[in-house]
Order: sequence, then C-alpha cells, then structure tokens
Amino acid sequence: MPTYKIRGIDVEFPFEAYDCQLVYMEKVIQSLQNKCNALLESPTGTGKTLCLLCATLAWRKSLGSFSTLGSQVNNQISGSQSSVNSSQSGDSKLPTILYTSRTHSQLRQVIQELKTSNYRPKMVILGSREQLCIHREVSLLRGSAQNNACRFLCKKGTNRRCNHHSRVADYMKNNPHLGDEPIDIEDLVNIGRTFGPCPYFMTRELQKTVDIVFAPYNYLIDPWFRKGLGVEWKNSILIFDEAHNLEGICADAASFDLSSGLLTACISEAKNCIDISSTRRGQSSDETLNPDNFAILRALLLKLEKRIAEVPINSKELGFTKPGPYIYELLADLNITQETAYKLIDIVEVAAELLQEDKLQNKKSTTACRIESISNILKIIFRDKGTAHSAYYRVHVREADANAADVLKGKASRTLSWWCFNPGIAMQEFSRLEVGSIILTSGTLSPMDSFAQELKLNFPLRVENPHVITSKQIWAGIVPVGPSGYLLNSSYRNRDSIEYKQELGNTIVNIARIVPDGLLIFFPSYYLMDQCIACWKNTSHGNLTTIWERICKHKKPVVEPRQSSLFPLAIEDYMAKLKDTSTSGAVFFAVCRGKVSEGLDFADHAGRAVVITGMPFATMTDPKVRLKREYLDLQAQSQGGEYKETKLSFLSGEDWYNQQASRAVNQAVGRVIRHRHDYGAIIFCDERFAHPSRKSQISLWIQPHIQCYSKFGDVVYTLTRFFREERICGSTNLKLIKTEVSGKVYFGAIILSVSWFF
Repeated sequence: MPTYKIRGIDVEFPFEAYDCQLVYMEKVIQSLQNKCNALLESPTGTGKTLCLLCATLAWRKSLGSFSTLGSQVNNQISGSQSSVNSSQSGDSKLPTILYTSRTHSQLRQVIQELKTSNYRPKMVILGSREQLCIHREVSLLRGSAQNNACRFLCKKGTNRRCNHHSRVADYMKNNPHLGDEPIDIEDLVNIGRTFGPCPYFMTRELQKTVDIVFAPYNYLIDPWFRKGLGVEWKNSILIFDEAHNLEGICADAASFDLSSGLLTACISEAKNCIDISSTRRGQSSDETLNPDNFAILRALLLKLEKRIAEVPINSKELGFTKPGPYIYELLADLNITQETAYKLIDIVEVAAELLQEDKLQNKKSTTACRIESISNILKIIFRDKGTAHSAYYRVHVREADANAADVLKGKASRTLSWWCFNPGIAMQEFSRLEVGSIILTSGTLSPMDSFAQELKLNFPLRVENPHVITSKQIWAGIVPVGPSGYLLNSSYRNRDSIEYKQELGNTIVNIARIVPDGLLIFFPSYYLMDQCIACWKNTSHGNLTTIWERICKHKKPVVEPRQSSLFPLAIEDYMAKLKDTSTSGAVFFAVCRGKVSEGLDFADHAGRAVVITGMPFATMTDPKVRLKREYLDLQAQSQGGEYKETKLSFLSGEDWYNQQASRAVNQAVGRVIRHRHDYGAIIFCDERFAHPSRKSQISLWIQPHIQCYSKFGDVVYTLTRFFREERICGSTNLKLIKTEVSGKVYFGAIILSVSWFF
C-alpha cells in the first residue's frame, strides 16, 4: 500500500494517488493542523471520500493510537499505553471525528471506503430507531410514535419491558472489540437479531469510546439531537460530506410550518389526553397526568387557531408578513412567554407519551402523535431560552385551499410559518463550542461563494479540483439554437411558446439518435416538463409521427414522478428499458432538484449524456423565495455589505437567487461521468449558458471543456464523433447519424466540415 508524506504526516493510500487526490489530502491535513475550516470540491469519481478518510485518520493517528482493542494490546506490550488509557477514561485531549453525510445510504458507501483503507479507528454509526429497532412491535412504528413506544417499554417498572434493551450492557461487556472493524447499520441489526441486544442502544454505548462517529448531518444541525450526542466538542473535527444542500437543510431545521389541519389534529389529541387522564386519575399517583394541564393545553391551541384565523390577509398572493420577533407578540397574547413556554413543552411531551402508551395498551392504531409538533415548534421559537435569533426570521401567514370540512364549518385554511433566513445559526453554534475544524465537501459545491456567505463562516482553505478523466472522455457544449435555428431559452417569457417547445423536442430527438444507452434530460420544473411532453405528444406535421413518437423510436422513455413513493418503480423501469435491445437505450425525463438529480449514480451505460434544458430558477412569486431575497438585500444594506464577525460580504438577493439555480444545474450534471474510466456528454440546451456570468458558475472541472456551438449541425457532428471514438464496446453501433427536423431526415455525420444540413 503506497504511503505519501503530506505536510509531515504519513498517509497510507490503497492505490497510486492522482495529483488532484494529493492536493485534496494536503488541504484536509492543512485544515486539521491549522484548526481552520475548509471548503473542498472534488468531482464524483476522483476518490474524494477515500482521500478524506485517509488524510483525516492519518492526521488523527499521528496524535496518538486509536481506541481499538488491538491498539490497547499493542500499547500494553510496548509499555506506552498512556494515550489509550487516557482516551478510554475520558480525559484524553485527542479529538473526536464526526463524519456526516446526508443519508444512511451515503454513509454506507463511506464505510465501504473505510474498509478498503488501512486505517482501523474505533468507530460507530448512529441511526434512528427506524433503522435500528428490532422489537417485534415497535420496529413497525415510525417517527415520534416509535420513539415514545421505545421509551415506554424501556421504563423501569413497566410491565412490558423490552428484552433487547436489557441485554445491551452484558453484550457490550463481553464484546469490547465491537467497532474495531468497520460496521454498518445492517451489521448492527444482524448482531441484535442473532444475539439479542438492542442495536440502537448498542450504538449509544459504543459512542462513548470511539475515535470516529458516522451520522446523518441533521444529528449535528438539530440542537436537540446535538445535545444528546454527549460529544466532547472542543477541538473535535466536523466533516460534512455531500454538503451541497447544507445551507438549505440548516435553514429548514430552524424553521416550521403550522397548517390548519395539523393544528386541528393537535387540538383533538389534547382532548383525548383530557379523557384518558381523567379515566386514569384514580388509578395513578403520577401528578403529570393532571387533566387540568391538558385542558389548559387545548384551550391555548384553540386560542392560537382563532388568533391565526384573525390575521388580516389582504392579498392571497402576498399573504401576511411580519419581522421575526412578531412571533413573540403573537404568542404573548396567549400567555406563552419565555417563562411559560418550557412548562408548556413539558405538558406537550407528557401528552405525547400518554397518547402512545394508550395506543400500545389498547392495541389501537399506532400512527404518530401530531401534538408533538407543538413541542418542536416551541423549542425552535424559544431556543437557548433567548429571542436574539428571531432577527433572522420572518413570520408569514398564508391562505391555502380549504378542504371540504373546513368550508362547511366556514373556516379558512391557513398556515402559520416562521422561516429562518440565516442558515449560519447552526454553524455559528459550533464556533461557540470551540470545534477544531469544519470541513465541507462535495462533488458539486460550485459556485462556492454563497457557502461562506450563507453559513457565516470563514473558509480560508478552498479547493475546486479537476477531474481525473482526460479531455477525450468528456464532451461539454452549449447549444443556443435547435435544428431549425430557433433560439433555445426556457425563460418565463419564452417557455410557453409552442415554437420553443417544438424546437426543444426536435433537439432532443437528434440527441437521442446520437447518444448510446442512457440519456438524462433535466427540466427546470415539473410544470415545464409536463408542458413539453404534452406538446410533443400532440404535435405532428401532416401524417408524420409526433415528436414524442420520434424520441421513443430511439429511446424508451421514463418520466420522473412527483410522488416519492413511485420513484423506486421509475428507477427499476429505466434500468429495465436500458437492457431492451429493440432500441438504442432509454431516456429519463427528470427535474433539477428532483430525486434523479440528487445522489444517484448513473455510471457507464446508465448515463452517457445529460441534457440541461434551462436554468432552474425558483419561482420568484413563492413567498419563501421572495422574502429570502428581501431579507438578504436588507441585511446587505443595513450592515454596509459586510458581516462584521467574519469579514464576509453579504450576498444580495439576486446573487443568491442565481447561485441557487447554478448549484442545481451542477448537481444534475454530476449524475454522469462517475469514475475515471467513464465517459459522457454534458449538453446545455439554453442560450443563457453562453453568458460569461452563467458559464463561470458551472463546476470548475467542466469549464475548460465547454464549447459554444452557434450552429446545430456542429453539435451533431462533434457529438457523433465523440461517441464513435470513445465507445469501446457499447450496446449500440453508431454508423451514419441522421439529423432530423420536423420529421425530415438529413444525413451528416460523415461530412468533414459542417455548416448546416439543408
């Protein structure tokens, strides 16, 4: 196994490292040595995760031995066990590494990479009860219902104790080696099912002695999750992998939406608590089960419902908006203040447990308790028992389409929202906790400026790595016009034009004819995708076939569904159609920011080309988008354009709006060219990408390869040549490529110089 000396640290790497990998590992180690933050972009396929693990663990190992059982034995033999002893006693100053990613499936891939390395730190992967519970009944539940049921069955004195929970202590005592080798969620569950201990509580015990913790990053962002981790935060290392969505997730975690339907359900559950506690009052001495407490809770929720209904909304489009601190004024009318809020939170949490216990004991439906959302909302509003954070918020009340029941009762269906427009709230907390370094990394972070500006952190170290592929493995082009010369531009003013939709359709017909195997087409929105497909299915010239039929002649289509539940079936359908030899592959019509654009691997034949049909700008009239832009503009004006604590410039609303669209494009483009032997085409079918400001926000590794083609014939010629030269043993034999316009066929791939095919 090669070893590289990087900034004085010996880094063992499983393979011969590329130059870009050495640069990446150097920046990781520099960040850790200097206790500074880093923003690192490295395209998918460049070994980013393996580099990150090897560099971080090599640096950590240089400070002292890992806490594995093998390390302890070796140190005892050599007589130098001080670092391990201090680590196990909890007195060690050796930093804990917290490696986070967005989902458990992504973490599973990280742990597979750890297995290929030569490093064996003591490790644990954290998960929810949903992933780890093996109790016959509780494992079938979800969300708060599952959490409450687990707590109930683990209580001392409960008749129905969880046997798995009681076996954890003995198993951990008899198996001190657990975590010495990389172990995943599935491995923990298998141990639990084989030997009996609860996997969920095993991870909580194991966490106390590990060198590295793997977890979804909401475990760090959510203040209540974070408090429960029991980590020594000072000098710890925080790694956020797949961090391209981090700013949005930070903001969403600090925000809430309270709809009329949810509030009605909470009121109903409060009434149920009154009835249950009244029945039990003579059977229990528990003072928390006082029906009067639940009566007060119900009365407050009814007043809140009435207060929201009385908010004056003069425009359904604009809704009702107030500065963030207004939430305290609204709640003060209900006597919910700093002094009373946490008493109310306690009542709500008792209510949630009471409802769940009643469901378990009476074998009723085990759906989640909605009333717990009130507790979560109050914790967000009164976080850290202060109000200063409210300056980063806006209160918004909007009307929604009322359901039939509300209409009959004469009630308006409204949603009360408290939206956070400063994602840096969560990250700034880590500075207060004195963490050592924060590393944000992803294959698609560009454009980078908004990360530092939005998260209110200094990132002295930044890297935008090139790809490990050669220029022969990528075709990247801007296609400003279609086959008939009509301008391709999906802007709001142009997208409903029949001429635009037909031109885009004919462009895709030609691309589908050229590209072998899998083709991904990304639209800015579901609306535009639906409109284009409907147009293509209904547009024909005389007796000729429709645009849709001509696309299907070359590739079997799959359309990304709006419903998440249908998405796995769509993926299966796409993969099955790829294998069908009656056509030259399949085409997946999808949406930027949708399921297809996020975290999926379309390597090799599954994704030979990706087409971006336009800039995926968020809907400007959406109240959250509108208020975010207004908030950023106001911040920039009031602070003189600079954030004083970090010396970072404020983003304007317009800059943020543009950068969000560019990042969504980069994320979609990242679905293809997934490893060093892969190849593919990236096709931007919108003339706006030719503008220097747009082109500069495309991922840096793509920019050197981008060509802008003023004539569509040049696109056909160069793209055809690219796939003929690059494909070694593809399923499709490209011979003479034809260019098709409105059903007429033009041959052109063998022409040496192409101006156009008429």
